[in-house]
Amino acid sequence: MVDLFIVLTASCIFLFLTALTDFQISDAEWEDMLEGFDERSYLSARRWKPGDDPYTLYAFNQRESERIPSDRALRDTRHYRCTTLHYDSELPSTSIIITFHNEARSTLLRTIKSVLNRTPVHLIYEIILVDDFSDDGELDCQLLTKLPKVKCFRNNKREGLIRSRVRGTDAARAKVLTFLDSHCEVNKDWLPPLLQRIKEDPSRVVSPVIDIINMDTFAYVAASADLRGGFDWSLHFKWEQLSPEQRARRTDPTQPIKTPIIAGGLFVIDRAWFNHLGKYDTAMDIWGGENFEISFRVWQCGGSLEILPCSRVGHVFRKKHPYVFPEGNANTYIKNTRRTAEVWMDDFRLFYYSARPAARGKSYGDIRSRVELRKKLNCKSFKWYLDNVYPELNHWCITSDKAQLGFLRSKTQLQQL
Repeated sequence: MVDLFIVLTASCIFLFLTALTDFQISDAEWEDMLEGFDERSYLSARRWKPGDDPYTLYAFNQRESERIPSDRALRDTRHYRCTTLHYDSELPSTSIIITFHNEARSTLLRTIKSVLNRTPVHLIYEIILVDDFSDDGELDCQLLTKLPKVKCFRNNKREGLIRSRVRGTDAARAKVLTFLDSHCEVNKDWLPPLLQRIKEDPSRVVSPVIDIINMDTFAYVAASADLRGGFDWSLHFKWEQLSPEQRARRTDPTQPIKTPIIAGGLFVIDRAWFNHLGKYDTAMDIWGGENFEISFRVWQCGGSLEILPCSRVGHVFRKKHPYVFPEGNANTYIKNTRRTAEVWMDDFRLFYYSARPAARGKSYGDIRSRVELRKKLNCKSFKWYLDNVYPELNHWCITSDKAQLGFLRSKTQLQQL
């Protein structure tokens, strides 16, 4: 309770100070900057050429993406009751952080313009782009900073999503942090529901319902509002339907959905709470597994995770990564998830190793600082997490062989991992 009081006090002080220094922009200036942006010139580079495979560069249909306007209209995919809700008139503004590496200009621009067009001006403190050493040099950043509220930082080497996001948060000045991927489109009134939940309780970490932008046609498709994040013992993320009992308890379709884990690409968090919790594990590489680490840490260290049905953001889901993992995709994912298992899963990490035997013996770096962080924050055990947050993950039934289960849980086996 003392730690939470400190976080709340720091949040209030930070909000006051940023309010003093925040610059105001009029609606007319906003429109002038949007209209003055040379979109044609920006989109002219690296365009798809007839005869080329439109999937080669970005693992989605570049040709279709370039056919779609940067400010296309979207159908409001929320439940109709969402339109009847009211939010506080004085919500905190947010720093919106978008990291990218060799992103298609059409999707990156559409992400930014959807934010600018569908978000109340006063709620956007700044849009921070972090270019993770893209091949295009600094040109993307230089051009995009001509849009309202946009700032850009470029890494001088490939850092990956986790360290790039931390760089963005270190530069952020708003009370609240909003993380978006670089191939998204926010929908109508997406931000106020998220900020309202954070204002009411800064220990919440909230995510929108993630609609689907088809990677082939770029059609915007509504996702079910009866989903939450889940996973198996190999730490493979999956969307899962709410159980009949859970759906029966949801008498109001606008109510937040508690989720054991977030997908990780799109979420909002109080800045002081994010820093208090230890930001991200910056020893993780490139991409993958960071959503498990931050989800376990939030729940076990006194926070909560929610999906808000009245906030909708579309996302391009691809079947493969268009970029290179220096150590290989599988090895990077194993390193990152093994760090998560070793720090946060206690003896239950044995189930991870049983489900992902390739992780045994693989290097995962020094975790002492993260273990100390867990002690410092006085976080709960993974058994508490299983009992109170995700009892559906039947941790006793990884194997029906009791002898094997006993072997897996032996101290000898722990020492051999």
